Amino acid sequence: MAITERTSWLEPRPGGLYCIPGDFYIDPSRAADRAVITHGHADHARPGNNHVLATHETVAIAEARYGSAAGRSFQRVKYGEVTHMNDVSIRLVSAGHVLGSAQVVLEHQGQRIVVSGDYKRSRDPTCAPFEVVTCDIFITEATFGLPVFRHPVAADEVARLLASVAATPDRCHLVGVYALGKAQRVIALLREAGYSDTIYLHGALQKLCSLYQRLGVDLGDLAPVAGLPKQALTGRIIMCPPSSLADRWSQRMPSPVTAVASGWMRVRARARQRGAELPLIISDHADWDELTATIRDVQAGEIWVTHGREDALVHYAQSLGLEARALSLVGREDEDDQDAEVAAAPEVAGADD
Repeated sequence: MAITERTSWLEPRPGGLYCIPGDFYIDPSRAADRAVITHGHADHARPGNNHVLATHETVAIAEARYGSAAGRSFQRVKYGEVTHMNDVSIRLVSAGHVLGSAQVVLEHQGQRIVVSGDYKRSRDPTCAPFEVVTCDIFITEATFGLPVFRHPVAADEVARLLASVAATPDRCHLVGVYALGKAQRVIALLREAGYSDTIYLHGALQKLCSLYQRLGVDLGDLAPVAGLPKQALTGRIIMCPPSSLADRWSQRMPSPVTAVASGWMRVRARARQRGAELPLIISDHADWDELTATIRDVQAGEIWVTHGREDALVHYAQSLGLEARALSLVGREDEDDQDAEVAAAPEVAGADD
């Protein structure tokens, strides 16, 4: 894409979004010397960067996932704290996506650019809410960037899960959730809804749930499913990666009701593909209404769309009289892409076969 002279200090490169005067990448798709990381998901926080700036929580997640490969050195910052790389001002503010997730607010020569990373604006008890920052250029995702995607209230979807648990006490409920963010959010919503029983975990979810608890997120009583007799799990809720719903591991469960928590459960074909008897439309990404409201709220004259359903969101921004363009950055994954989180960070997967 062509970059206007006014925005020539930030540009997409094969390695990701690059800030020229600051000499750093934002969420690089390959190891970089200096990187600003928006959050801990594997398609944004890759291992091997030399110097990383991120929130305290994102650094903790990266270290838990990648160990010594997470990066050579870290600059841990709080939300709202201002730092500089050369003459570029950098400030991280909450993105509302997962614990520690941040938007990157860049200021240089009187211009402000906000790189939002992945974000949502619906309530999540496990992380800080999205913060609106007005700017000249807003860079947004578009994972659910089509008008058909309007997510229901997550608490209502959890109420459907609990109603199913109450109606089928002779079965267990096997809930497919992603290891970072979704697992912890669904657990926290279950607790808010009054579910106080032990929730059982596949080994792939244990490390990050424990980390959330160490970072101050109360998830209640959790226990590994490994080693328990089949009958002990009757009537219980068990969390696992979505891929585990169809493998040999799930066959050990007592007559499971299979559920999947994902924004893609709005699409019936996706629900069937996942084998979801109980599809739960719970997403950690903004839906169409949240995306379009954010474009209006930030009051930017120019919108860049990094990944997802870009065309519709670009068209919407242009209909408001804004300049808009699709960046089509490589290396970004959809919310439901074949358990990308476990595949990209295999060390978080416990030996629970």
